[in-house]
Amino acid sequence: MREHLSSRQRILSEQNYPLHAGLLIITLITTLWAGAYWTGHPARLHSVAAFLHDLRYGLPYGVSLLIFLGTHEFGHFFAALYHRMRATLPYFIPVPPLPFLLSLGTLGAVIRIKDRIPDTKALFDTGVSGPLCGFIVAFGLLIYGFTHLPPIDYIFTIHPEYETFGNVPFPPPKNTLFLGKNLLYILLENVLNPSYSPPMTEMYHYPFLFAGWLGCFVTALNLLPVGQLDGGHIIYAMFGRKGHRAAALTFLLIITLLGLPSLALLLFELVSPGTASPLAESVTAWSWPGWILWAFILKRVLGINHPPTMLDHKLSAGRTLTGWIAIIIFLLCFTPVPFGIT
Repeated sequence: MREHLSSRQRILSEQNYPLHAGLLIITLITTLWAGAYWTGHPARLHSVAAFLHDLRYGLPYGVSLLIFLGTHEFGHFFAALYHRMRATLPYFIPVPPLPFLLSLGTLGAVIRIKDRIPDTKALFDTGVSGPLCGFIVAFGLLIYGFTHLPPIDYIFTIHPEYETFGNVPFPPPKNTLFLGKNLLYILLENVLNPSYSPPMTEMYHYPFLFAGWLGCFVTALNLLPVGQLDGGHIIYAMFGRKGHRAAALTFLLIITLLGLPSLALLLFELVSPGTASPLAESVTAWSWPGWILWAFILKRVLGINHPPTMLDHKLSAGRTLTGWIAIIIFLLCFTPVPFGIT
């Protein structure tokens, strides 16, 4: 027992606390900055006082998103600490809002595990803890967002020009960003039955719904059953090397098929602008070209295989059940078309 305590105390003593705290503070500022923009209050840059004053409008989004990211990464950290593996505290990654990107204020957070995973149990616990903990936060944010919607005319404070339409939903202008719905979002929308549902072309102006949606999106990406992603750890621990490779190749095929129609449409429009598309709208509506990029990253950058642990063994019934729960969460959070333009 004393040996276990001393090893964990040593892990905690090795942390670079100033660096982690500094990145957290900077990321808090950039996410507040992004949140202020999404709620229709772009931060003024002509003075420090004005900038800091405007950041308060981003509190619901920025704090919600950081709670999700921190909960996810600390889930990994405490699981690694439990198994006495050396791991860093979360590194938060700040990104200032940029006009040519979807301004989220952050690229997420990561921890680094410095030791080789000792066995299948440690691999599974470390992989599954982050998504499960983060999902609880994302689920709660979506429920809170649906049950605490602002008045229906809230969107008119951000888009005064929409007042001519008089109600919601309203016709969005062309080239408007929209977010896709996942199964969990659809289920909560129907079960909670809010007084109105924000159009997906405007949902990102509702900070709790937006943070919850992003939480689901990040959870699904982490649970992809490929390589050494969290989902890859879980599938390897549950089904072994052969099962992991089969799942990885199958999912790479699925996301490639999801991305090809829209990518083909983009290439066709570049080659023959103004010409009617040969692809049916019902096909391209279920396609997102970003999946092709993800397939490339997974195959060529991150890799689809999973290295063995120091001791591979069968999981207990309880961990296997938890693994199936993680798979269900993945199916609930996966969004075939996460982003699009009207």
